[in-house]
Amino acid sequence: MNTLKQKLCQLKLATTAQELEDLFQQASSRNLSAAELLDLLCDRELAGRLRHTIERRFRSSRLGSQPTIDQFNFNHDKSRQKAKNALLRLLDLEFIGQGANLVLIGNPGTGKTFLAKIFGWRACQARHQVLFTTAMDMLNQLLAAQVDHSLIRKLKTYTEPDILIADELGYLSLDQQSSNFLFQVISTRYSQKHSTILTTNTAFSDWGKILYNTTHCHGDRRPARRKFSWFPACRPQRPPHVEKGPSSRPLLIQATSGAAL
Repeated sequence: MNTLKQKLCQLKLATTAQELEDLFQQASSRNLSAAELLDLLCDRELAGRLRHTIERRFRSSRLGSQPTIDQFNFNHDKSRQKAKNALLRLLDLEFIGQGANLVLIGNPGTGKTFLAKIFGWRACQARHQVLFTTAMDMLNQLLAAQVDHSLIRKLKTYTEPDILIADELGYLSLDQQSSNFLFQVISTRYSQKHSTILTTNTAFSDWGKILYNTTHCHGDRRPARRKFSWFPACRPQRPPHVEKGPSSRPLLIQATSGAAL
């Protein structure tokens, strides 16, 4: 038995090796034919590989937790109730296949980060490569990489994942270099059709206050493919969209297919 397990491990059939005794017991108790046993072995191995892939995706994502939509309290406030249908539609992750982006806007406590992590964990389960970071940590990492001449390699950390979740954009205003790095990350991801999820407490109309170069948020600048410019603050596409209340900034879901967000 040990020799057989070693051979299975050499063949990289780790799950089959670990569950070999149980599989033989099932084959005996259920009187499985050789073909049926082989089919069962394949099912177990494929399930094990999927499980390990999801585990690797989660470890590399830096999400830190595995929240689900069932844990999100839609009755917390009216903005969450209004956003419910839009959020549930987005859980099919079709926006990832389309290379579209998602912006979650709202005051602290409206559940932006929690929602972003729900989408991130769901994407991990769908075997997408995900990376979660705060916007400022990402930009500080890029600034440091510029100093030690590792900028090209560090940029790939943020441009190559299928989904980048940049949390808390707008809590601090960005200087010229940080704004340029943010533009570089977003525009590169757009060209590669990789989706980005942003959370922010700043309305689109105020993004010019946090970006050093306000031309980055002009919605009327469009590249050749007639997609949105980097930050379409003025004329973003709106499905799915939850309107902002007159006297507060509730949770706002903005999905775009534009050049960035």
